[in-house]
Amino acid sequence: MELERRIAKAKTALILEHPFFGNLAMNMPFEISKDVPTAATNGDRVLFNPDFCKPLSDEELLFLVAHEVCHPMFEHIFRRGERDKFKWNYAGDAVINPMLEDEGIGKFIKGGVMDRDLLKRGGGTTDGVYNLLPPEPKDKNGGEGFGNGMNPYDDIEDATGNSSPAEIEKKKAEWKVKVAQAAQSAKMMGKLSAGVERFVGDLLKPRVNWKDVMQRFLVKQRTDQRTWARPNRRFLSQGMYLPSVSGEALGELCFAIDTSGSIGQKELTQFASEIVKVHQDLSPTKIHIIYFDSQVCHYDCFEDDEPVISPHGGGGTAFSPIFKYMQEKDIDPVACVVLTDLCCDDFGDEPAYPVLWVSNMKGKAPWGEVVYMEGVNG
Repeated sequence: MELERRIAKAKTALILEHPFFGNLAMNMPFEISKDVPTAATNGDRVLFNPDFCKPLSDEELLFLVAHEVCHPMFEHIFRRGERDKFKWNYAGDAVINPMLEDEGIGKFIKGGVMDRDLLKRGGGTTDGVYNLLPPEPKDKNGGEGFGNGMNPYDDIEDATGNSSPAEIEKKKAEWKVKVAQAAQSAKMMGKLSAGVERFVGDLLKPRVNWKDVMQRFLVKQRTDQRTWARPNRRFLSQGMYLPSVSGEALGELCFAIDTSGSIGQKELTQFASEIVKVHQDLSPTKIHIIYFDSQVCHYDCFEDDEPVISPHGGGGTAFSPIFKYMQEKDIDPVACVVLTDLCCDDFGDEPAYPVLWVSNMKGKAPWGEVVYMEGVNG
């Protein structure tokens, strides 16, 4: 009963001092349970282990309560998919804990995940941090961890289970409504920080389908296809024999694929499918495919045959070798599309042709257009 009273007190404190997080906390039932080692949430309720929570100070418990509501807020509950559960939880905590510390909420619990350098290198997103983590999370004692003494406080339970895609989307939509309402309430109280307001704006911003963006980007590069088989009749009366327009043509295209390990199989499969669709729908004269990490690892060229994706590489990341390689090989496309996570500072000089960056992480490019794949939030 004492722990329940302290949790209720923490929720009240959040409502008064940090109403955005307090409103979210009030929307989630809290239960005391020894079925979890520390704390756990599935987006519908939060479980707290009494043995873990009782020694915590009131400030640490406040931090933990706010921490728990952040997992469904960032959609961690719904977006894990086939990714490693421990690593995904670790990456989520790497995003949440610095944010709560910056917001001045309670006190960070020693032993949790706090690595601002990792967060920066991961582009500030859970997906980005996850991609930087080693493949096998084992600490020096053989348990789960990364040998840095930091581990997640809690467990992100699987909220998807046997749910259909429609049911999962419904849960995500419900949480977006909760986030919007919490933000509005906090703003009316004059207690919505600039950082939270930016996050809410990003979360609620209508999602752009990157596949549609890529198609429109490439269609813009089309030029009129002219033929001498049928002369342009507008100029025949003037004694001028000029070609007529027979349709629209798309010249050579280049697709560069980041194979440094930050692009998962799901993204590769989607990207490969879109390249085939471009081949079928837009009929470019050639499709150049470059695989790169910190250097160009492999190159393929397709004219009449349907493109086949065969990734090579697996090192670091650098973008300048792509454009240097194309220049050396006299590859002069009408456009270049790069599939990457944008976690790199080596962009090189902007080429003469337009470039579209398709990224599975939040990031920026000094030139070209950027579009994000599905699920890129916090």
